[in-house]
Amino acid sequence: MARRYDCTDATERKTGLREAAAAVRRRELVVLPTDTVYGIGADAFSSEAVGDLLEAKGRGRNMPTPVLIGSPDTLHGLVTDFSETAWELVDAFWPGALTLVARHQPSLTWDLGETRGTVAVRMPLHPVALELLNEFGPMAVSSANLTGAPAPQDCDAAQDMLGDSVSVYLDGGPTPDPEPSSIVDVTGKVPVLLRAGALSAEELRKVVPDLEVGS
Repeated sequence: MARRYDCTDATERKTGLREAAAAVRRRELVVLPTDTVYGIGADAFSSEAVGDLLEAKGRGRNMPTPVLIGSPDTLHGLVTDFSETAWELVDAFWPGALTLVARHQPSLTWDLGETRGTVAVRMPLHPVALELLNEFGPMAVSSANLTGAPAPQDCDAAQDMLGDSVSVYLDGGPTPDPEPSSIVDVTGKVPVLLRAGALSAEELRKVVPDLEVGS
């Protein structure tokens, strides 16, 4: 039976965060609010948990799971060949609705799907998400919906779709922004916008004028 905690209540929030972190350590799934939409999360370093996440969503390995982190400092242990341009994007837009696709450290023993040596990583601007990430560490997090369904902006919608496949639901109320994060590929010499979301190409070019828009 899934447990749900109202994170607008200080006592429930504290209990819910503790229970969510414990569930992730047991390789179970949790739902958490972010600054864009609700996400379903798992231990990024457990291939079993990530596999369960993909199965809960009805999603294939050809759509690998992004990773959320609680601090930019965490990047040092996760990515390699991270350019000065990429750090400028981090400084300008993190925490926030920007996902960066970078090359991950070859020594990492994780399986997020068919990533081809890359990882999509983001630091969200939501206090509940950040508390959980700083308590547990990097988490594989995808939007908390069944594949093909709208990404949920509240906990009810997420729970209606995912039910008891999730152990703990953290209800932080409606999310502030219905737009998904923008995705920028920083693996090459020039950053490429793969998906325009909450951040437009124009906003991003204020920081990286040479940004290209992918086809």
